[in-house]
Amino acid sequence: MKNIFAPVGLGIAAAASAAVVLFTFERPPVETQQRGFRGTAMELVHTPRALQEIVARNIPPEPTEKVEPAGQKASEVYENVQVLGDLDAAEFNRLMIAITAWVSPEQGCNYCHNVENMASDEVYTKHVTRRMLQMTKAINANWQTHVRETGVTCYTCHRGQPVPAYVWHTEPGRSSSMLAGSGGQNLVSSAAALSSLPYEPFTAFFQDSLPIRVNGTTPHGPNNRASIKQAEWTYALMMHFASATGQNCTWCHNSRNFGSWVDAPPTRVNAWYGIRMVREINNDYITPLTPLWRANPAGPPEAGSAAKLARLGPHGDALKANCMTCHQGAYKPLLGAPMLRDYPALNEVSLSPRQQRSAALLPR
Repeated sequence: MKNIFAPVGLGIAAAASAAVVLFTFERPPVETQQRGFRGTAMELVHTPRALQEIVARNIPPEPTEKVEPAGQKASEVYENVQVLGDLDAAEFNRLMIAITAWVSPEQGCNYCHNVENMASDEVYTKHVTRRMLQMTKAINANWQTHVRETGVTCYTCHRGQPVPAYVWHTEPGRSSSMLAGSGGQNLVSSAAALSSLPYEPFTAFFQDSLPIRVNGTTPHGPNNRASIKQAEWTYALMMHFASATGQNCTWCHNSRNFGSWVDAPPTRVNAWYGIRMVREINNDYITPLTPLWRANPAGPPEAGSAAKLARLGPHGDALKANCMTCHQGAYKPLLGAPMLRDYPALNEVSLSPRQQRSAALLPR
């Protein structure tokens, strides 16, 4: 008996194969850049189209016009200036204008201030901003092993939005097909570049400090905890690195020996420091502010359209940073634009403890 379904099946298979070819591979032209000896696969691979997209979303804004010094400190002119009090009053105002454009251009000053009483702490985002300013100062002062002299500003992450576009939260448990639980993997996730690797490696590596490795560092034995499952979590993180920086594995690794530090490019050391910097950002600066976001899940009263933006994950944890938060597909955030050079005041933030002046800052 003739199988009348065979042509249909072949047609479906052909269509599926065409979809795989069309949507899982980059279309030509493809450019390569050699980073090591010939024949060792030490190459970076890019497409002009992808590079154009990266350039388009990493254009820094024009710097705010410079001002003549006022000759008085901000703390002498204004009340309750807690972390920027040592700035010249004119430079303080210039920085406030820049921060408004970087973080809340739609909402304006109202996003962090009661404009009827600028000294008031009743808008909780003012407290958050102080802590974020201190975080920025700490990154620029203590993590030059990662950010170098380029440094960071508020715009590095925010890009004109009250909540940065690329953040993460602890993922709730998911089910997969008929399985009761997915074991943290085998579900498509943008965090792992749409692979079936673990779909949220950030809690393990950017909040906790679990080992990041594929192979064990000691001979096999009872104390060797390097397993295939652990390797898959590491691979998921590596996929995130590649997506965040727009590079492939050879940006940080030697293709002949991925585990070797001696033969690796210098960028691997830079990434090592970056991982630890992100952990500090999340654990020391962002997570401690969680009670404020829980008390104000829709943002301040003047949030406007930003009230629709999530500020917490499904578990009630704060939205935290990873590599994509700053890099956004570029090998350097904003392709290395030295914005900090135009705003040296961000290196003059006071790291001394802040004082709460209003009960509105306390969790409700």
